[in-house]
Amino acid sequence: MSDTSSPPAAPETGAPVSFWTGVWQAVKGTHSDFTTLPLNRAVLLLSVPMVLEMSMESLFAVVDVFWVSRLGSDAVAVVGLTESVMSLVYAVALGISFAATAIVARRIGENNPALAAQAAGQILVLGSGVAATLGLGLGWFAPDILRLMGATPEIVSLGSGYARVMLGGNITVFLIFLINAIFRGAGDAVIAMRTLWLANALNIILDPCFIFGWGPFPEMGVAGAAVATNIGRGIGVLYQLWHLTARAGRVKITLPDLRPHRESLVTILRTSGHGIAQMLIATTSWVGLFKILATFGSPVLAAYTIAIRVVIFALMPAWGLANAGATLVGQNLGAGRPDRAEEAVRIATRYNVIFLGAVGLVFIVFSRFIVGLFTTDPAVFPEAVRALWIISLAFPLYAAGMCLEATFNGSGDTWTPTRLNFFCLWLGQVPLAWVLAGPAALGPLGVYIAVPVSFTALTVWSAVLFRRGKWKEQKV
Repeated sequence: MSDTSSPPAAPETGAPVSFWTGVWQAVKGTHSDFTTLPLNRAVLLLSVPMVLEMSMESLFAVVDVFWVSRLGSDAVAVVGLTESVMSLVYAVALGISFAATAIVARRIGENNPALAAQAAGQILVLGSGVAATLGLGLGWFAPDILRLMGATPEIVSLGSGYARVMLGGNITVFLIFLINAIFRGAGDAVIAMRTLWLANALNIILDPCFIFGWGPFPEMGVAGAAVATNIGRGIGVLYQLWHLTARAGRVKITLPDLRPHRESLVTILRTSGHGIAQMLIATTSWVGLFKILATFGSPVLAAYTIAIRVVIFALMPAWGLANAGATLVGQNLGAGRPDRAEEAVRIATRYNVIFLGAVGLVFIVFSRFIVGLFTTDPAVFPEAVRALWIISLAFPLYAAGMCLEATFNGSGDTWTPTRLNFFCLWLGQVPLAWVLAGPAALGPLGVYIAVPVSFTALTVWSAVLFRRGKWKEQKV
């Protein structure tokens, strides 16, 4: 490990509290100095709202599939194919979000809220412009994109409306990601959590209304799920902007913060460039898997969509713990305390492995029951069960890998995870899936096997680089 020196430790503050008292404080929201607070308490205060936030984000996917599955396997395939393309949008949004969290956290750690607000304003302007541009292009060509993904004419006809709304209205999810990343970097994780609570509550209520035409709502079929999701997320964005501009918090944006600032934009673009590449590599590898599976027909696509949505439902809360570690890394590096940054990661990783390992065991044991909540189609059910338990086998390794990659991103070193994703996913996961599914004649099973194998390699490599410690020297 690199020999990274640090200044004398500042006294850690905060009286000991019980676990459940800490959980209540975390949900309620408290203003704390995360560069001096005892680390176990700091991880708890940040991770609880972040885990709940990510649980709510994953609930979007599960709720949509739950209701859309009532329309048949073709409708579920529409959601799966569109989401695989939306994952490219998520990649760009998350790439910029990495920069948002790292830069805002570093400025807060340096005790410079004015520069944190300036960075947040520049991130909003940049993100809005990118989302609008993507929305125009992807929304217009939505049917062609579905065809390119291997969709049958029936699926294209059924799903064009859903794809147009989701792809064209991507600015809602884009801004939710970016603004929540700003809140997380500032340590205001509870606001990010409440945003997703609000957006999800609306989505849960509106989804069946727009899909089936309940009450005064029009019956829109699968496209109704997209309308409900975008309305829920859009109102969530309005709630975020209210907190970011009108409420007193760690970061408060004013009009001058929205005017282009060359130095801030250069820093954001440099940091987010690698972050975007990192996430594009990761998400296009998932698109590659969908492309391979599309050759086996709609039932296989529907089965994989159900399985992967259930997996994401578990992985998103785990990302909450990883994000807590990333925030503590950024703020403590900003305060000149790399020792605390490293210990925070170790604590978050330990908790995450325990949590996700337990969830993975539940998924393996109860895979038939879980899949049965979504479908009983004899062509879909057994394939979804098989996909779910195979992908769940490596959950503890996914947990550790998330925390380690979040460490690099939280420090502003977005290049290291980019390199890891390139070799383990593009040059590992997709080719392996193709070989196992085709030449090795394993069919869809080969694709499922490739997922835990590639992520195991990514986690091991991440652990080696984490121990070397060069991420502690990153400047943003």
